[in-house]
Amino acid sequence: MFVSILRQGDFLIASIHAALDDSEMTRFQHDVVAQIGNHRAKGVIIDVGALDVLDSFGSRTLRNLVHMARLRGAETVIVGIRPDVAFAIVALGMQLDITTALDLESGLAHLEQVTTGSRSGRSSLDSL
Repeated sequence: MFVSILRQGDFLIASIHAALDDSEMTRFQHDVVAQIGNHRAKGVIIDVGALDVLDSFGSRTLRNLVHMARLRGAETVIVGIRPDVAFAIVALGMQLDITTALDLESGLAHLEQVTTGSRSGRSSLDSL
């Protein structure tokens, strides 16, 4: 199991559990965008805490996922960026221009502030 997508109330929590190659990252992107529609999600949290490296393709794919989610009506927050990954993103001059939060709790609180959604309610888990 490389990724899991959990429904928590009106939000999706998509966690990446291991490094993904380019095709797996693209599949992850498509699966999250599809799940937004399936669950009528108002927000998405993408947890990248397990990643110790984020290359330019991965960062571009995440940025595109954020834009696709917004077009589908969902706000997105990236959580769990490790210090080494943050240093590398800045050192390489990558522009993520996306909302981030330190951890899952902070990400959920942010989504509850900027959307009409709530974390309470139905929950489900899809593993890929």
